[in-house]
Amino acid sequence: MTSPAGSTPQLSIGLSATPFAPLQRLEAWQQQLARQGLIAAAESLFIGRVRPVAGDGSTLAALELEHYPGMTEQQLQSLAADCAARHGVLAVLVQHRVGRLAPGEPIVLVAIAADRRGPAQRCGQELLEALKHDAPFWKREWRTDGGSTWLTGNTPR
Repeated sequence: MTSPAGSTPQLSIGLSATPFAPLQRLEAWQQQLARQGLIAAAESLFIGRVRPVAGDGSTLAALELEHYPGMTEQQLQSLAADCAARHGVLAVLVQHRVGRLAPGEPIVLVAIAADRRGPAQRCGQELLEALKHDAPFWKREWRTDGGSTWLTGNTPR
């Protein structure tokens, strides 16, 4: 499936080194779409938070995400554009944290606006997997004992 005839999906991609409030960011995005006359009959939303447990089962003190400025934003834009075009959605929002995050803090917000439930949900799921496995982030888990481990793979799908 492709984007609706004559339309280019509107993409809003952001990286933040400071905490963000997912529902406030979502509301601002929805208001922006409304001002542009984009009316979505369906939206799919995902908020991801930092887990309290490290990959080895120990208590997690923090998760650190490093990225390559410029390259990361470009890759996120490309992933979002590809998914949006493939599923024929109206708009995509990706807000992602970088830096050091505590357990429970929001790490990612993905929202999809579409004319139908199915494309919104499928696009959101595909984009989340692409972000998890193809986005250029380097992750380090900081344990409560002060030690840390760079992650070499991602969590299972």
